[in-house]
Amino acid sequence: MTGLDLRPLSLGEILDRTFTLYRRNFLLFMGIAGIPALLPLALNLVQLFSGNAAVYGQAPARNPLASIPLLLISMFVGLVAYLFSQGGTILAVTDLYLGRETGIGQSFGRMSGNLLSLLGVVLLNGVVIGLGMLALLIPGIYLACRLLVCVPAALIEDRGPRESLSRSFELTRDSAGRAFLILVLNAILAIAISSTFTFPFLLAVGLTAQQHNPGLTRMLTALMQVSATIGSVLVTPILLIATSVFYFDLRVRKEGFDLQFMLDPTSERVTRSQGSMPSILS
Repeated sequence: MTGLDLRPLSLGEILDRTFTLYRRNFLLFMGIAGIPALLPLALNLVQLFSGNAAVYGQAPARNPLASIPLLLISMFVGLVAYLFSQGGTILAVTDLYLGRETGIGQSFGRMSGNLLSLLGVVLLNGVVIGLGMLALLIPGIYLACRLLVCVPAALIEDRGPRESLSRSFELTRDSAGRAFLILVLNAILAIAISSTFTFPFLLAVGLTAQQHNPGLTRMLTALMQVSATIGSVLVTPILLIATSVFYFDLRVRKEGFDLQFMLDPTSERVTRSQGSMPSILS
């Protein structure tokens, strides 16, 4: 398999490469994003048809406490699915980018050994950005831009949570604007796709709820959940692919990763300096 050319990219080229990778490997990315989403969807449907889920226009379940264990299980399964989808996609992009063979099972297999580390990265990243959002929104947006490549840094360079965030800050210095545009374009696309897949069912659920037909309302709610999952599976890989491409572009620009890779195609890690990692506040 031939990898992509490693060279500095403009924002337009990053997006073009993102959609080229997505289009050429559509089934691969759909599998990585879709397979982990099946179990959370199934649990949500079980909760819905068991009468323990809230349905628009209907009275709540008689025993709300009965739904708590299933809700907790759904949240846990959803988190694990999210981690496998995120990590698997980024590892697959890395293999494609560097010209190595890859597949759904191979990406999940590599991801399984990084599950706890990625969980720490995602949680710490969420806390940092969340605190920034509480500080009048703008700092949170800035932090989200500077921390955009912390997950690729964690998985590709085998770094821990704190190191990964510091590494992302190091790489995105003077590149927060490009990161912001990537996030904005992805948000627009996500909203458009989500609205397309869920709004018709949401409208239908609202109309049928007034007819006092619980069976039909539940069925339409189930279809809405299925449709929303399909929309999410379609859009999720896009930001992850763009993030991975952006990560490699930053390394090419700042560290000559293209030359490093030519000299040693088996190495993905950057050579660490003897000093300590820079602070996340640097």
